[in-house]
Amino acid sequence: MLPNALPPSATDHVPVLAEEVRESLAVRPGETVVDATFGAGGHAALLASELRGSGKLIAIDRDPGARDYFQRFEKRAGVQARFLRGDFAVVLEQLASNGVEADAILLDLGVSSMQVDRPERGFSYATDAPLDMRMDTSADVTAAGIVNEADERDLATIFRRYGEERYARQIARAIVRRRKERPFERTGDLVDTIRAAIPAPARFGDGHPAKRVFQALRIAVNDELTSLETALPAAFDMLRAGGRIAVISFHSLEDRIVKRFMRDLERGCECPPDFPICVCGREPQLRPVVRKAVRPSPAEVAANPRAASARLRAGVKT
Repeated sequence: MLPNALPPSATDHVPVLAEEVRESLAVRPGETVVDATFGAGGHAALLASELRGSGKLIAIDRDPGARDYFQRFEKRAGVQARFLRGDFAVVLEQLASNGVEADAILLDLGVSSMQVDRPERGFSYATDAPLDMRMDTSADVTAAGIVNEADERDLATIFRRYGEERYARQIARAIVRRRKERPFERTGDLVDTIRAAIPAPARFGDGHPAKRVFQALRIAVNDELTSLETALPAAFDMLRAGGRIAVISFHSLEDRIVKRFMRDLERGCECPPDFPICVCGREPQLRPVVRKAVRPSPAEVAANPRAASARLRAGVKT
């Protein structure tokens, strides 16, 4: 397959929590919609269909390969569409500072199917491939760079903080010992080192033994949590009154940031409870669409196992 070729599944891409996204964002004809994580365009196609030929869709993605998907999407979108390449935090901040307003914004976090399904990108622990993991293939930092250059303490911190890996120290120590022989270049080499570093019972526990380390490296390579913390307020600033924002996260670190951000906007008066009247004047800026995170149905998980860890939170700007 050529580097920029679309995999066969691209045209049949099934977005996670599709019906829940549609209901949460409640897109209407004539509105401006932002898909801040375009990927293969599954959610964008759904949202564009809700515009019914009248409105605008802005697609954002840092992955250069997303432009090929967008060009295919644009031909059949039926609405005015624009693609902006870059980290969604940077692009959303630029749009907000330039006074661009939106009625609905979606952030679908984590790695996309177009990245996981292309082994050469190095995101998957299931296939031997170059140890890369860059969402933006023009970026300097790669997973191999971190694994080969970070000291043992920093590696353990990355694995523990971003992957919540129980055996972070043991794995970091094994990596440093192994790379003295030769540098890590392939995902398979890293998987083998992780397997050997953890206790035998843990190799057969919940999920693949390399899952948490690969998640941690991906987050570190792409600085995902920092981007999310910057993107959320920028997206909220873009929303018109009555505008809707929906965020899909795939692990607890992301969901915690989203939950904290939305809960802060939902709060009204912050005066001490013994004050007879409110003097702070703070009013809620966001009304939750649902109180708890929405999870995929058992039927969706059965049809698409990758959806299992998805969590959707959504709100309306008051």
